[in-house]
Amino acid sequence: MNLLRRLRFNLFYFGKAPWDTGISPPELFEFIKTHPAGRAIDIGCGTGTNVITLAKTGWQVAGFDFAARAIQIAKQKIKKEKLQATLFVDDASKMKNVTGQFDLALDMGCFHGIENKADYLTQLSKILAPNGFWLMYGFFAPDPSTDSGQRPLRSTPGLAPADIDMISAQGLTLLSRKDGFDKRERSSAWFLYQKKS
Repeated sequence: MNLLRRLRFNLFYFGKAPWDTGISPPELFEFIKTHPAGRAIDIGCGTGTNVITLAKTGWQVAGFDFAARAIQIAKQKIKKEKLQATLFVDDASKMKNVTGQFDLALDMGCFHGIENKADYLTQLSKILAPNGFWLMYGFFAPDPSTDSGQRPLRSTPGLAPADIDMISAQGLTLLSRKDGFDKRERSSAWFLYQKKS
């Protein structure tokens, strides 16, 4: 993650980050309702909204974000709620501070913005317990455009078909996919994968 991008994300958290709604999505509540509580990690947890939801429903939760300011806010919210959770700063493509394995890895909008998705998936495979789940939300990259048909324009965040293929190659089985649109009318989807035992 480049330093300028990290700084930009931290600055967002000194105001109201546009992606930080403060509301857990129905897809997470559906997962919680249909799966027993265990160990969960929120990858790119922001200010901890989903960490709080998981902790309140009996999950043992960890969460991390590369924006230190977001983690500061998350820790304050967890303390105010009188809940237990482990929060720390980390890079999703390295996951150096993650310990143990998890029954659920939640990712709401982190994977689609990662430049090195292969490293992310390698780390995800290490931290997911056998038969563990990866609940991931992301928007899709626009169709690749070219400059006069000569060279591709700079890459933009989003999921590409090659990313979906790469996920399957990591030993993750797609259990469900729910397509829709985000607030900016970009094509997006919720994915539920399970790690093979």
